[in-house]
Amino acid sequence: MTRLEVDGSFRPPLWLRNRHTQSIVSSLRARRRWLARAWAPLLAATREITLECGNGVRLQAFHAAPPRGTPSKARIAVLLHGWEGSADSLYVMSLAHELFGRGFAVVRLNLRDHGETHHLNRELFHSCRLPEVVGAVRDVQRLFPESALHLAGFSLGGNFMLRVAAQADSGLDIARVVAISPVLEPAATLDALERGLAAYHRYFVRKWTASLSKKQAAWPEDYDFAELRRVASLRRMTSELVRRFTEFESLEEYLSGYALTGARLANLTVPSTIITALDDPIIPARDLERVAHSPALRVIATRHGGHCGFLQRLSTSTWAERKAAAELDQDINPECASPRSG
Repeated sequence: MTRLEVDGSFRPPLWLRNRHTQSIVSSLRARRRWLARAWAPLLAATREITLECGNGVRLQAFHAAPPRGTPSKARIAVLLHGWEGSADSLYVMSLAHELFGRGFAVVRLNLRDHGETHHLNRELFHSCRLPEVVGAVRDVQRLFPESALHLAGFSLGGNFMLRVAAQADSGLDIARVVAISPVLEPAATLDALERGLAAYHRYFVRKWTASLSKKQAAWPEDYDFAELRRVASLRRMTSELVRRFTEFESLEEYLSGYALTGARLANLTVPSTIITALDDPIIPARDLERVAHSPALRVIATRHGGHCGFLQRLSTSTWAERKAAAELDQDINPECASPRSG
């Protein structure tokens, strides 16, 4: 079992201590309006790039480098959203702003079939498509060969980034990883979504159904999800899509394929930090006991925070985003990350 550090420095006001309040309020549109006022320099420096991930797979990303002359340390942060989020999700943008202000170049990556990218690749997204995320990070390294790679992800994105770092034979030069509220045991998360607050289950069914509609519109000769879109059950939807569109023999085999529990992180050598809340309604804290010990892995837990919440005030970045930025901002290098010409 990985050693757990309970951090008492996160102390939300009483009205923000409920785990569902933390999980839901953190993504309110009003918060985006407040925070977006400060994002102008980041957005002005942003350009879209397409990453070549191997086997013909392409993933969309957005790169922003601080202005020349900004005190920097030749580092680039690759940020990854959660399931049915995107590179433009509030939490991704907020962390990108934090890191950009610290002199990081930032790449915000979209997973396959997330954001507006359903047209880029014919096959459907699923959570075991790790090789293409490894390929995306490798292509970032190719584009920015003198920049130290720092990876950060939220929820499923945090799960992906930890699995990327655990690929000992990937050939990637990764300096550090931070995962906020990462999915640990997918089967337990599916159970929590089904048995917990119904609003979470409805939210993900609605988001996933909309995504499948976009995929069908992009590839009408390959997909017809008319019947599946009428199934209001994450378990049934997942089981059917696993059966029809993956090589896995069962739902259980698929879910275990991207679990972080067991020996998955046992050989992790990249300095990595998990930031999670003990009251997370989607990621059961008890699953932390099943994550293999690694000297490279640090687990920071708070008593409150919900799922990707960690709010202290509505009009500022979250405690976890500031903590993640501080964790990534530990090494010292001389210059700003900038793309290789040509």
